[in-house]
Amino acid sequence: MTVTIDKYSGFCWGVVRTVQIAEETLAENTKVYVLGHIIHNPREIERLEQKGLETITTADFERIANTGAKVLIRAHGEPPETYRKALDLGIEIIDATCPVVTKLQERARKFYIQGYQVVVFGKKDHAEVLGVRGVCNDECIVVKNVQDALDNIDLKKKTVLFSQTTMDRPTFLEITKALKERVAAEVIIDTMESIATEFHAKDTICGQVSGRENHLAKFAAENDVVIFAAGKASSNGKVLFDVCHAANPRTYFIEDISEINPKWLEGSNSVGISGATSTPQWYMELVKSALEGKVPIADYELTVIQ
Repeated sequence: MTVTIDKYSGFCWGVVRTVQIAEETLAENTKVYVLGHIIHNPREIERLEQKGLETITTADFERIANTGAKVLIRAHGEPPETYRKALDLGIEIIDATCPVVTKLQERARKFYIQGYQVVVFGKKDHAEVLGVRGVCNDECIVVKNVQDALDNIDLKKKTVLFSQTTMDRPTFLEITKALKERVAAEVIIDTMESIATEFHAKDTICGQVSGRENHLAKFAAENDVVIFAAGKASSNGKVLFDVCHAANPRTYFIEDISEINPKWLEGSNSVGISGATSTPQWYMELVKSALEGKVPIADYELTVIQ
């Protein structure tokens, strides 16, 4: 049985940047805090915790106020209120917000200031969406599908539609099409900075998520079985797993190596391994070793690879 890791899988550059900033800061400090889980992958979180990273929420700010604490803002970003609160409490912010997310926040704010009804296709309580809501004074509308959009958007108002960067493009386009049929103005789907007059749809989905889909479908179809490793909380993990599963029904989602069922592999000659943009390469290598019998699947204990 041959086992192959998808060469395009693993951290996106935004996550690489965030983890790199975290490790550089930890090398100079014995304790560094991060607002929320640094990425949606429990194995990588455990690795960084062993180096001194502690996950907190803004509710912990009072506890670490005026202690010289350093707090990392993860790639998902934060609303403006978080920065103001940290400043007031003497907390140093290390901003590792992904530039793609920062751009989304800037554009949403631009339209909001000009009186547009801002709509975001995404998960209402996802950290990235909370940041966008924050720059719009929490007055934007968050939708998760076509029906949700049709039920909640007042198209008598001039409207702009954005997307959480990790959502799936087909659903975004379906929402755009449905809204187009509701308005007389022509819909523009692009990445331009110009402001439309009535309805404007901005595809802000990260290219490192959507750009992987065609290759991933091909990779999944070329293997008898696919093991997809990702954190259960990963939005793009869900999107990319669905792409794999549609191309190959023998695709299985795991968060931990111990979840692998040997029966999945019966009768297979080739197994492919892929993961989300928050799945570290070292962990996929560990999954590969487990499938090849180099480390036990049963009674698996995490081996931290530095």
